[in-house]
Amino acid sequence: MVMTEVFDKLKNLQDILVKKYDIETKIDEAPKQLSSQDELLERMKKEFISKNAEYEAVKSKVLQLRSDLDDAVRLRESGEKNMDSITTHREYEALDKQIAEASSKEQDLRKDLQKEEKILADLNDNLKSYESMIKSQETDLNTSKSSLDKELNSYKDELANLEKKESRIAPDLDQEILFKFQRIIQRNSQGIVAVKNGVCTGCHMILPAQFANEVRKGENILFCPYCSRILFYEETTEDEQESYFKLEDAGSLTDLDEDDEYDSDDEEDREENEVHGEEEDEGLDESEDESEEESDDDSEDSTDEEDSES
Repeated sequence: MVMTEVFDKLKNLQDILVKKYDIETKIDEAPKQLSSQDELLERMKKEFISKNAEYEAVKSKVLQLRSDLDDAVRLRESGEKNMDSITTHREYEALDKQIAEASSKEQDLRKDLQKEEKILADLNDNLKSYESMIKSQETDLNTSKSSLDKELNSYKDELANLEKKESRIAPDLDQEILFKFQRIIQRNSQGIVAVKNGVCTGCHMILPAQFANEVRKGENILFCPYCSRILFYEETTEDEQESYFKLEDAGSLTDLDEDDEYDSDDEEDREENEVHGEEEDEGLDESEDESEEESDDDSEDSTDEEDSES
């Protein structure tokens, strides 16, 4: 297979895989959309159970207070009826005490009963409110689930269609390259990118010149050494070529003038050093000549002394 055909297949496959992975993500995350509604419904049900238990406890207390109140009323009424049949003062005092205690207890029970009945009524209203909210929440949740099911079915149909397209392209490609290609798209959504002016358009890094030339030849599948994407060469227009050239990187004329000044100063320093060097060399030559003459004179004096002795 010609490499241009391979690149074209990879580009088409890239579009398919990007959509496929996006749909798979939506399918995985779709149930999470209902989690908050589920949590709210469960919390409301727990609160309803708690309130209902409290309601039942207060209801039992109210029933007990009513029973006690009935007993107190009967006891008071019985005492009042017996007032007509007493014969002694002691019986009167005992019966009067009974009636007074029954009346006092009746009053206390009525107060407690009124208080608990109010609490019971409030709890009953709360329970009705909770029941209404729970029903509404269940309705909303069922509606959301129905809508989500339709959405998921649509996603699954689209996913099946994409997988069919993928199955037409994938078998023609090298499986190892295909595996790497799929992994790259899962991370970056781009698995194959162009090289323009020696730059990878995926990570915008400048590629080594020799490597960029290999990509330009298009003889093999090459991966970007920086972002691991598959690379293919693409010619650039004049505008695109200019965009890669930055004037600030090129410096300015003032920079060149400063460099010239530095160069002229260096030349002057070098000339001065050369002059000083020549003068020093001349001084060294003169001193060497003088030392040679002195040595010659010494040698002549020594020969004359030898001749006179002889």
